[in-house]
Amino acid sequence: MALRRLYLCTPDRDDLLRFVGACIEGGVDVVQLREKDSSARRIVERGKELAELCSGLGVPFLINDRPDLAIECGADGVHVGQDDVSPGIARRILGDKAIIGLSTHAPSEVTTSTVEPVNYISAGPVVATPTKPGRTGTGTDYISLAVRTAALPVFVTGGVSPETVPGIAEAGARHFVVVRYLTEADDPGAAARRLRDSIDRALDKD
Repeated sequence: MALRRLYLCTPDRDDLLRFVGACIEGGVDVVQLREKDSSARRIVERGKELAELCSGLGVPFLINDRPDLAIECGADGVHVGQDDVSPGIARRILGDKAIIGLSTHAPSEVTTSTVEPVNYISAGPVVATPTKPGRTGTGTDYISLAVRTAALPVFVTGGVSPETVPGIAEAGARHFVVVRYLTEADDPGAAARRLRDSIDRALDKD
């Protein structure tokens, strides 16, 4: 995960495979299916399709919240939140080779994450976002703290766009999670290319 820069988190949608394929072609290099409202059967069905697509394109694929469904889908791992199954339980379910990510929103959660069996953490949202209703933005100071504290890749969430990437990168971010900038794009492939180009310019100038 340390080599991955642009992480797409997407709900299910009618054009899911075409959408994700276009995003990967544009520069996305991690994909998570985050579906809160569908049945387990539907998530497994769609997850299997995404797992096959992502595997063929060399991109890790994760399921949100449910390590049991990650196994059924053939996903590469799972991303869990602070109120979901613990990373330790997820690791026991999925095994040593699985990718496990953990959401963090506060300094104490970053500190705790350093002893958890995870491969990466997410940090944010930098600004308030509809995908996390009721959660205030953390600001970039929190991102700097998370990057300094965690000995793992830190994927930044919340308001990631070509315009905001330079400022987030200045705070120390090297890995970015995107939702709405791509899920709401008329041309997801072109939007992914714009975003990836912005990330690459911000990071490669170092």
